[in-house]
Amino acid sequence: MVDFRPIAYVFGRILIVLAILMLAPAIVDWSAGDRNAQAFVVSALVSGGIGGAIAMATQNGMGGAFDIRQAYLLTAVIWFGVPGFGALPFMLGAPGLHFTEAYFEAVSGITTTGATVIYGLDTLPAGMNLWRGLLNGAGGLGIAFVAMIFLPVMRVGGMQFFRTEGFDTFGKALPRATDIAQQLLGVYLGLIVVAGLTFSAIGMTALDATVHAIAAIATGGFSPRDASFNPYAGAGEYFGALFMFLGSLPYVRYVQLVNGDSRPLWQDSQIRAYVKVLGLSVGTVTLWQWWTSDMAFEAVFRESLFNLTSIMSSTGFFSGSFPVWGGYMLVVAFLIGVIGACSGSSAAGLTVFRAQLVWAALVQQVRRIILPGRVAPVKYDGRTVEPDVMDALILYVGGYVLTLGVLTVAMTLTGVDITSSLFAVWTALGNIGYGFGPLVERTGTFVDFPDAAKWIMTLAMLMGRLGLLAIFVLVLPRFWQR
Repeated sequence: MVDFRPIAYVFGRILIVLAILMLAPAIVDWSAGDRNAQAFVVSALVSGGIGGAIAMATQNGMGGAFDIRQAYLLTAVIWFGVPGFGALPFMLGAPGLHFTEAYFEAVSGITTTGATVIYGLDTLPAGMNLWRGLLNGAGGLGIAFVAMIFLPVMRVGGMQFFRTEGFDTFGKALPRATDIAQQLLGVYLGLIVVAGLTFSAIGMTALDATVHAIAAIATGGFSPRDASFNPYAGAGEYFGALFMFLGSLPYVRYVQLVNGDSRPLWQDSQIRAYVKVLGLSVGTVTLWQWWTSDMAFEAVFRESLFNLTSIMSSTGFFSGSFPVWGGYMLVVAFLIGVIGACSGSSAAGLTVFRAQLVWAALVQQVRRIILPGRVAPVKYDGRTVEPDVMDALILYVGGYVLTLGVLTVAMTLTGVDITSSLFAVWTALGNIGYGFGPLVERTGTFVDFPDAAKWIMTLAMLMGRLGLLAIFVLVLPRFWQR
């Protein structure tokens, strides 16, 4: 029998933290004399009151460590439940969304997807745009903890490989979980501060610099501008690409770096592969667009660098002619969006780590065909990959592709055209943020999608963030019979 009290207690504490965060945009709007502040105050009282009541009622259940079923349930409860409270300001204040759209927006923020149903961001109260950025920031930090602590234990999609020697380095450098949390928080906030100061230095307003900095490091993609980074073309695109890239690297490497060991960061096979794939993509798309358009080379390179970094890091900012990309450029964008960035970061997609293992397994099978008598295990970075890791990996990758197809077909049944459906599921499942197709072209948002399609996207965002297997396991009867 699962003891739900520890799960409820942690959820209650998180709601209290969420309520405290709501006070920041309330103060911003109150200082500007905007009545939208009331929406945040009421939302904070509701969230904090319910969270406090839950925490007090279940605090006697805290004792031992979480078992595997509680770990699965806790992650699901957090990612499904917190957006329900994070959606309150969107309903009670500007822009006055109904529940489906408000929950969509909150899920998109907390899962760091960056897809939006709000058109007219430039006219929203400053506090509301700050709230969207804070949702990105809170989600990115939460994902960092899940990626570093929970996913390896949960054995989701081959992530147990990160518990083996060489990746699970906390035992020597950081003996206590609280040390990990404190240093991770310091690194995360430090990167946001540096990004914010940089964006301010190149001419962004205080609000734009703050929200863009939070969203870039969290790879969240929420912008206070309908035009995203277009108002800051030039230096904004170069620095934006830099901070999106930094936000999509494994957080464990930053923790090791602040502890005085920089070697893992430079020697990480996953990071090197990420740089190679991203560099190849930017290079080929730059040459293709330069050859087929009349744009200057530097402008083409800058636009390709920014937008492809945004896609592969699963952020969601855009600039230049990106919304009307097609042909080869769109194919490359689709493929690197499926791959995603590094495991152990707030980025999503299959992740470079899994793509590397799939490639290694493919190479091994080709060699077996050529040399049937040769026995060679799959290796990653010189280390043998155990069969249980490969089994989980193949199941995850197969499930990802199957889910992409099934949800795309399901969305077409709601009346959405096939192009918009495919890229909507692609952007939601990969937590990428920006879509293509006729229904997106008018506003650059998903506001024109029917409610049923928005719920499909909402489910896809949560599945992509949690890891497909973490969702599928919860619906299996056998999981509850253990």
